[in-house]
Amino acid sequence: MSPTVLHAHAQTGVATVASEFQAPGPSDFWQPLVGDGAWALTRPGVMMLISVLVLGVFYVTLSKRLTVVPSKTQWLAEGVYGFARDTIGRDIIGARDFRPFIPFIFTLFTLILLNNLMGIIPIIQYPSLSRIGIPIALTAIVYVVYQAVGIKRKGGFLGWVKSMVPPGLPAWIVPMMFVLELMRFFITQPVTLALRIFGNMFAGHLMLLLFSLGGEYLLLHGSNVGLQAAGILSFLVFIVMTAFELLIAVLQAFIFALLAALYIGDAVSDGH
Repeated sequence: MSPTVLHAHAQTGVATVASEFQAPGPSDFWQPLVGDGAWALTRPGVMMLISVLVLGVFYVTLSKRLTVVPSKTQWLAEGVYGFARDTIGRDIIGARDFRPFIPFIFTLFTLILLNNLMGIIPIIQYPSLSRIGIPIALTAIVYVVYQAVGIKRKGGFLGWVKSMVPPGLPAWIVPMMFVLELMRFFITQPVTLALRIFGNMFAGHLMLLLFSLGGEYLLLHGSNVGLQAAGILSFLVFIVMTAFELLIAVLQAFIFALLAALYIGDAVSDGH
């Protein structure tokens, strides 16, 4: 049983050694450290602040020790930066416009990646983006950036709105297309951007909780050898799911940064 699991159940008053198995649920993700309610200082909030500090100190320190022949740490950092710059920035936004947005895309990618990886790091084992407030906050930043870029590039708000409808459409279809595009830019894109990463990180961590807690319960309270063997199998599935969660953590960080770059690229493009 990981400390995270023990802590989560301590917060909800659920005993792990009990006569009846208590399945993990959304309440296990609510872990206030100071206070309660909407303004509580929660564990995921503290983790996000720590991750910002860790990344800031790491890259500032590394930038002061750059060498022509890179160390392993410098090589890794340069690889991540090159991936964010070329694969996400230049390929998606375009070679002409991508440079001003590289710091933003790189920061998004590394920040989300580190927080996602916290979900499988021993002792920590909590992905902060499994709390919906954090994906919403990151999405709000992306939303403001690509809307501001679109307004600036298209000659004001009206120009940005007009650019959403491709030219050359029949007059009768323009109103319907305008409404659909308006919903896509201002509602669908930000909502799906936040819910996609939240849903994946929440569901993945919930599955890890289920297999670890279920395996422990069957081992401790199984009435026969078969149930105890099922507990061992549950722990094996937990290990496999942890490896799978590593893939999901990297993939979701990439997808979030990729979509952010796609929306910015759409905003700076000359056409629709």
